[in-house]
Amino acid sequence: MKLQDLDIIVTAPPAPGWGGRYWILVKVTTDTGITGWGECYAASVGPEAMRHVIRDVFARHMQGENPENIEMMFRRAYSSGFTQRPDLTVMGAFSGLEIACWDILGKDRGRPVHMLIGGRMNARIRAYTYLYPLPRHNLTDFWISPEQAGESAADCVARGYTAVKFDPAGPYTLRGGHMPAMSDISRSVAFCKAVREAVGDRADLLFGTHGQFTTAGAIRLGQALEPYSPLWFEEPTAPDMIEDMARVARQVRIPVATGERLTTKAEFGAILRAGAAEILQPALGRAGGIWEMRKLAALAEVFNAQVAPHLYAGPVEWAANIQLSAAIPNLLMAESIETPFHDALIKGTIRVEEGFITPPDAPGLGIEVDEDLARAHPYTGGDLHLHMQEAPCNYAEGNNFQGGAPATEL
Repeated sequence: MKLQDLDIIVTAPPAPGWGGRYWILVKVTTDTGITGWGECYAASVGPEAMRHVIRDVFARHMQGENPENIEMMFRRAYSSGFTQRPDLTVMGAFSGLEIACWDILGKDRGRPVHMLIGGRMNARIRAYTYLYPLPRHNLTDFWISPEQAGESAADCVARGYTAVKFDPAGPYTLRGGHMPAMSDISRSVAFCKAVREAVGDRADLLFGTHGQFTTAGAIRLGQALEPYSPLWFEEPTAPDMIEDMARVARQVRIPVATGERLTTKAEFGAILRAGAAEILQPALGRAGGIWEMRKLAALAEVFNAQVAPHLYAGPVEWAANIQLSAAIPNLLMAESIETPFHDALIKGTIRVEEGFITPPDAPGLGIEVDEDLARAHPYTGGDLHLHMQEAPCNYAEGNNFQGGAPATEL
């Protein structure tokens, strides 16, 4: 069996657009007619340029290869161009293609992927979700309203979720770390208070940031949130500021989580060695794929760290996250996004039920992709999947930044 053909579909989720502006899906077919699906997460170049990167990585390192030779193909991509170091764009392309290889191998053997990487360790996977606006909420006001956040959190708990994430702490900008405005600290405290009052001890609070603070600023913010006992303080400094993140971890009594912008065990290993985080959040469509992150999970065991796969993408990456989650002993939870489009794109083959996910028994990733639906929603915009704002933190009027892909009206 050899990898033969590649197709790339860039699909845009309809409004409100949860999961980013577009999802890059890859469809790989073998010479025996088996098709595998993968997803490349959040490239740093536009989708048309990324198509060329994905095709180059496939043709150069994978086409004509036995899909079983995951390690060999990874080493080719990792070493390409005389680098032998993490390359965000190349590894993003490889990650989606690698996921497709595992889908192929599972289908060829009639087994779900998790049974090929250690077997089923977790019969149920704890899910978490961002707080999203309820139908009665205004899409602009929601992100600065502690009261509406509390209402959304109560709704999540009523649906069975035991952990909810929110990130009200001001903008993330391309200017580098900033000291949070006092109004952002006050709003963050108000969000934690409202959500904690809404859920009590029925759910964990997951406080999200995106590396937007200086080390001192992150410590100030984190210490202000301590009374509400969040389960994690996510990416308090920029992802490449490892020693600074470790300083935050030492001075804030909330576990630090990080990983959505990291790729390969090399970058995650540096985090573990520095003691910068105890919760790792790999995005499998960027971080090197399923096998590379299975290695990371084993490495994390040595440091007594847990894994919580990240998702701000489509359901194919989610399916890969679930396969990994099913097989590892140090799983904490897995991020999930529930929208009709996510569900329809994989024909309801994986779902969150009462706050948990049952890993599918079907072969491969365990999903059935609606290819016609994916092609019916092409991305025609010019933005990246996510972006950072150019304007600095507003210390006078306050900040209302919805994130890297603001919601679109229904």
